[in-house]
Amino acid sequence: MSTNFDVWAPNAGNMRLVANGQQQQMTQGTGGWWHASEAVPGDVDYGYLLDDATDPVPDPRSRRQPGGVHGLSRTFDAAAFPWTDSAWISPGLTGGAIYELHIGTFTPEGTLDSAAQKLTYLADLGIQYIELMPVNAFNGTHNWGYDGVLWYAVQESYGGPAAYQRFVDAAHSHGIGVIQDVVYNHLGPSGNYLNLFGPYLHSGRGTGWGDAVNLDGPDSDEVRAYILGNLEMWFRDYHVDGLRLDAVHALQDERALHILEEMAALTDDLSADLGGALFLIAESDLNNPRLITPRDLNGYGLAAQWSDDFHHAAHSNLTGETDGYYADFDSLAAVAKVLQGGYFHDGGFSSFRGRSHGRPLDTALHSARQLVVATQNHDQVGNRAAGDRNTATLGNQQLALAAVLNLASSCTPMIFMGEEFGASTPWQFFTSHPEEDLGRATAEGRLQEFARMGWDPAAVPDPQDTATFQNSKLDWSELTDDHHGELLRLYRDLLALRKSMPELTEPDFRKIDVDFDEVSRWLSIQRGKVVVALNFADSPRELPLPLQGPVKVALETAPSVMYDGAIQLPGFGAAIVSGS
Repeated sequence: MSTNFDVWAPNAGNMRLVANGQQQQMTQGTGGWWHASEAVPGDVDYGYLLDDATDPVPDPRSRRQPGGVHGLSRTFDAAAFPWTDSAWISPGLTGGAIYELHIGTFTPEGTLDSAAQKLTYLADLGIQYIELMPVNAFNGTHNWGYDGVLWYAVQESYGGPAAYQRFVDAAHSHGIGVIQDVVYNHLGPSGNYLNLFGPYLHSGRGTGWGDAVNLDGPDSDEVRAYILGNLEMWFRDYHVDGLRLDAVHALQDERALHILEEMAALTDDLSADLGGALFLIAESDLNNPRLITPRDLNGYGLAAQWSDDFHHAAHSNLTGETDGYYADFDSLAAVAKVLQGGYFHDGGFSSFRGRSHGRPLDTALHSARQLVVATQNHDQVGNRAAGDRNTATLGNQQLALAAVLNLASSCTPMIFMGEEFGASTPWQFFTSHPEEDLGRATAEGRLQEFARMGWDPAAVPDPQDTATFQNSKLDWSELTDDHHGELLRLYRDLLALRKSMPELTEPDFRKIDVDFDEVSRWLSIQRGKVVVALNFADSPRELPLPLQGPVKVALETAPSVMYDGAIQLPGFGAAIVSGS
């Protein structure tokens, strides 16, 4: 392998390449680009000296950082991997379920190779996609991944880029697609050298996590090309099927052609080139249909978006929590609205925001599958003060009710790792900043945030404490317990039903009928000849069944009683019933 070294560095007055311990002067080209005069053969450890600097810094497009984000970059030949997935074709979002996981806490070892050992388990569970939380290089040994600073490099503690290719190849061999969570809206606080090279960040514009990425200022053409090149890398070099775009509201872009639209167009081009239905999913609480509206109808053309409204309605009605952003969702009417129309806040008043919010989806244009829904995810668990899952407050029957609500919806359901067996381990906010001051500031900021909400500081784990990270790892021995095994069987049965009962994945909002009784606390969802009956009360309830002819129970979380035209569910019971 021979590597030519080109780097965009309009901020530099002089550039030198350090490669395998040797220096060479670089030549300034056009458009702020610098070029090495000689190629360097073989695997290369390298970095760049800008102006009068004596310590080299990593390549902005580094593929490997074996010495961490402050160390030298190392070349990586992505084309050398012997892929075996030629028969795999990405199916797109066709009604299957997503399984979100964090590499560092999914297994005791916390690596891509150890996660690959769980692929048979995940295939047996019946998921369609794995969604990996960010794996780009960050400082330290462990964190959530949203503090990454080198977007082209796979974190070494997870196994690096070769391990990532092995994981995707193995996932495809198990019939499972891979979605990668990527962060294009900010950079982490440690190890970010990009602004030494060029104006990657827009000083004066904040995101809440640091300076915004320069998407529309001077020299932003190259910054956008940097992002689009990274997007192409994931699809072309790592064979991923989709990308989840973190916090798209923080992509501050005033140009006529929004970066999201450019991303969607490139993804469609790559689908045609590489085969399969490659796709993008936005994390967004904007409730703006433009994100998932086709580009020929003046939308951005993304395939899907996360739906916070579904989570909030489900969580409030399952747990009774009504604080903060849950305040508007404390009714079965809220659940019914998101099931039939996607958004709850579709132009009405949001008490949490103190203003009106959102606009309606076009139910004739937009599909239910374009909304990724969950009753738990990394944000909604990890951003709680103690990182407590639903298992901390809900009993097994309520957890089963949550599973049916999520997995029997017409949207694209997502499961957060361990949810399927009622994991008792928390999933907390953890960091490993080597810089003492940064670590202290992170911990103190976390305490202050929850102190303002009335939390006892003793209940908020220290994110810098290694125990916080270790406590967040799944305990796979729980699978041997009948209590956890029963819930796991329910998840498997529900995911199998999604494949055998097409009514459960009906994508047309207009064919979804929801009935509910706010006082009695029951809700039913009808699509064609199938009714999903849900009892949110703690005592038995009788629900009408608007089905013709003989009916049968396809699934129930606890024994139910059938009547002529009705079903009685036990407290927190749920059933899926089909007619002839």
